[in-house]
Amino acid sequence: QVQLVESGGGLVQAGGSLRLSCAASGRPFSSYVMGWFRQAPGKEREFITAVNWSGRLTYYADSVKGRFTISRDNVKNTVYLQMNSLKVEDTANYLCAARKSRVVHTDPFGYDYWGQGTQVTVSS
Repeated sequence: QVQLVESGGGLVQAGGSLRLSCAASGRPFSSYVMGWFRQAPGKEREFITAVNWSGRLTYYADSVKGRFTISRDNVKNTVYLQMNSLKVEDTANYLCAARKSRVVHTDPFGYDYWGQGTQVTVSS
């Protein structure tokens, strides 16, 4: 079992930055693929980015490529999401997820554990 707790969300103006954190507890963190998703009201859960167990392979949705950066610290059992050049359309609840595999997956159904999420609101 893995418990995930996100933090770092908030209200920011368009063009600003936020850094989200996801702290994991439970089974060895380094054995999981970690991903970030987001969900806005009335919309489906959307893949944003994922990182493999070592942190060397990362994947991004086109909508955030070049603006967002995922990283992980396997000593601190934490994954981060650095978000720059934020847009109003980035407003959503951001969720951290863990996948019991070393193969990265972009479908939310491929993830086994989820946090509660942290709200990000970008104002114009």
